[in-house]
Amino acid sequence: MSDTPQHSPLPELPELEESTDQATEVSGLLGQMITKVSSVFAIGFLLSMATLIYEIVARHVFGSPTLWAHETTTFICAVGFVFGGLYCAARDKHIRVVLLYDIAGPKMRKTLDICISLVCMIASGFFAWAAWLMVERAVFTPTGDIHLETTGSAFNAPYPGVLKVFLLVVLIVLMVQFLVQAFNYARKAPIMPTSHTSTE
Repeated sequence: MSDTPQHSPLPELPELEESTDQATEVSGLLGQMITKVSSVFAIGFLLSMATLIYEIVARHVFGSPTLWAHETTTFICAVGFVFGGLYCAARDKHIRVVLLYDIAGPKMRKTLDICISLVCMIASGFFAWAAWLMVERAVFTPTGDIHLETTGSAFNAPYPGVLKVFLLVVLIVLMVQFLVQAFNYARKAPIMPTSHTSTE
């Protein structure tokens, strides 16, 4: 008789490919496009890290700090974080409070999925309107001319204006993405979370 304790086998983890297929099915072609361009923004974070390393070397080794490094890295990271919300929605991985969702049956889950997507779409619409109000002030002068808001520093880059325009575009796309998801949820049975499937 062996003294080695017996342990029950661990449940198998869900396949990444299966999760990817489910997200693609719900988010549609728009979600696929968002996922494909996401690597550009991921590379942006690496670029910002390299810029900061360059600034540290230039400042503390050569005594020649830059005017552009800090503002540029802040801008690149801000763009990445803004896009991150859209990416999470396209992957159907945005934060959910699952108190009611966990105890609901398949039909109720389908209804909740549709309602959640529609509520998110409406909320994104309100945020897009607020972003447009910011864009009006950041892009147009009182006389109606186009002039992007700048940082006001010695470098004085138009990063604030560009970022606000980008935020508006992302929120509009986010609105459309939630509408696509609501439509796709209505067409099919809800995707049952793999964490709640029982294994014998």
